Amino acid sequence: MSTFAEGAELSPVSALPDAHIAASDELGDRPKRKGGIGMTIILALVALLWISPLVLLVVTALRPLSDFVANGPLAWPQEWTLQNFADAWGVGNFATTYRNSAFLLILKVPLGVLISAMLAFALAKLRLRFGAAIMFAVFLGLTIPIYITIVPVFVLLRSMGAVDSVPGLVGPYLAFGIPFEVLVLQSFFRQLPDELIEAAKMDGAGPWRIFFTLILPLSTPALVTVLILDAVATWNEFLFALILLSSDAHKTIPVGLLNFQGQFANNNTGLAAGILIAVVPILIAYIFLQRWIVGGLTAGATKG
Repeated sequence: MSTFAEGAELSPVSALPDAHIAASDELGDRPKRKGGIGMTIILALVALLWISPLVLLVVTALRPLSDFVANGPLAWPQEWTLQNFADAWGVGNFATTYRNSAFLLILKVPLGVLISAMLAFALAKLRLRFGAAIMFAVFLGLTIPIYITIVPVFVLLRSMGAVDSVPGLVGPYLAFGIPFEVLVLQSFFRQLPDELIEAAKMDGAGPWRIFFTLILPLSTPALVTVLILDAVATWNEFLFALILLSSDAHKTIPVGLLNFQGQFANNNTGLAAGILIAVVPILIAYIFLQRWIVGGLTAGATKG
């Protein structure tokens, strides 16, 4: 009984070190909390600075030209309208340019990602006889500036009768898109455990079956990331489309925007509406697929 009583009397004293440790932890967390609040404020300001041009673009596109001229570009609109979008769609011939850009997107992007994934898998996991030479060609494709190849590509496509043809752009787009995609996907494939591939081989699976039934499902975040980046680059590509396409019926969104800008040089609200029409598909795709993009960009750092 006396032992229990002594223990009961000492229990508050014995709790003092724990209380001291908890208090010191709380004090130690205060600078971290202050640092976290400061970082949050900084990131919020950076995000606000980044999104402000887009907000200004949307507001400008939704106001009449008369209100824009009378009150200035930074004033809050007194009136709102959707007529700018209707005018821009009709004058800018966006129905045609959308169709051409969508055709390139649907044909080139999945094909490019598939070819890049197969080549990256072969370089990362298979023993290739000329693997070093192929990797050198990939790096060479990344270092050659596009503008240097304009004349050779134009001569080659003209000899093939593919100038002023939307499908004729697929070849150059693949040639300049695949090296970057191979580099990104190869670094991801190297993080995949070799034991998975060896187990599949023991079950009788060949390289093609391993690639399509094992590697591709495991690489979904990286594939979606590369697909989005390739889609944005294809949608926004300007130089090849400007040089190789001449007729209005074959022009893509960036080239169409160039002509549209000349027609709406004095109409800032209509120009803003046209720019929004051009970038809306990419913005929507990013909003719905951003989880996959972040996962693909961080996958290589979290594996291994």
